[in-house]
Amino acid sequence: MNTTPPVAGRGKPLEPARTEAEARLRAVAVRVTPARVKVLTALLDAPRALSHQDMQESFAEMDRVTLYRALDCLIEAGLTHKIAGDDRVFRYSAGSEHSERGGAAVGQGAPAQHQHGHFKCTRCAKVFCLNVDGETDLVSDMLSQSACRQSTLRQQLQAVLQDNLGPGFQSHDIELTIKGWCAECARQPQ
Repeated sequence: MNTTPPVAGRGKPLEPARTEAEARLRAVAVRVTPARVKVLTALLDAPRALSHQDMQESFAEMDRVTLYRALDCLIEAGLTHKIAGDDRVFRYSAGSEHSERGGAAVGQGAPAQHQHGHFKCTRCAKVFCLNVDGETDLVSDMLSQSACRQSTLRQQLQAVLQDNLGPGFQSHDIELTIKGWCAECARQPQ
């Protein structure tokens, strides 16, 4: 029985995340480039959201402009999302929940919105997406216990916005961040 992993054209083993990254790029009709594949693969493999600096350190051979362009393309295509931190550092994450519209090609409207929560460790500043497996949605679950069980999260929050600020206000992004200590930091003495 052959246990050797499949080999790509350049003699490198095909990794499941790399194969997934290439498939996702093709699915949304985005040109498959080495930089985009590399960045999306890293985000798919990451257990937490990564900053530009985290990725730059991992991809020493990739210049920072190429990295930014790859990230911008992936965001525009709805394959990843950018998380604004209160520390003024953007972090990036990829997963199956990123596209409410199933992923759209670049140039086909606004980027898909992610409507899930995040957890940010206040000690190490790592950010984790909550419910990236798509099985449950923390924010929707919390709001589903409200009187508006039939409406979507967006509709519920839009109604709250209208009730508090008046007609005419429109939300375009929803962010929920729970702050605390990650498992690793919680084990450390204060």
